[in-house]
Amino acid sequence: MATYQDLGLFRVPAGFRGRSGLYVQLWWIVQAVLIGLSPQPLHGWRAMVLRAFGARVGRGVKIRPSARITYPWRVTIGDNVWIGDRAELYSLAEIDIGDNACVSQDCYVCTGSHDHRQIDFRYDCRPVRIGAESWLAAGCFVGPGVSIGEGAVIGARSLILRDVPPARICAGNPLRDLGPRAAAVSD
Repeated sequence: MATYQDLGLFRVPAGFRGRSGLYVQLWWIVQAVLIGLSPQPLHGWRAMVLRAFGARVGRGVKIRPSARITYPWRVTIGDNVWIGDRAELYSLAEIDIGDNACVSQDCYVCTGSHDHRQIDFRYDCRPVRIGAESWLAAGCFVGPGVSIGEGAVIGARSLILRDVPPARICAGNPLRDLGPRAAAVSD
């Protein structure tokens, strides 16, 4: 019988988390209590807590209390960014979110997976970049190593496993390019 993976051989590489195990546990407690239980309007409070744990967070950021970030010290969030309810930033590698981007509710931004070709199922982690003025509609999944171009719009429940060019509207599973995004008109 073939052996495909032996999870008993899996090891978290030394220094992988970027902080000690105790620090990571402290972050998870702080996230659950100081962020998760904070009143919805306290966006500045949540940004301050994230900064205290190493996240680079711009001005005017709105992060909902139910959003979760695995390792904030690997996250950069630009100015006026919105992070919706239950959004997950699985930051095993760096996540960079540009100014005025929107990561809607229930989105999962994933920087880490496992190498299925290796018996020890070792990590396969790659950074994710979400360009300025882009919008991930509700429930999108963004895979490791993906770059979403500036001004792109990704339709609800889409699966993004490859780079998205700037100013494109894409949706679906598999992801399809639906056409260009027109510049917004101001009143």
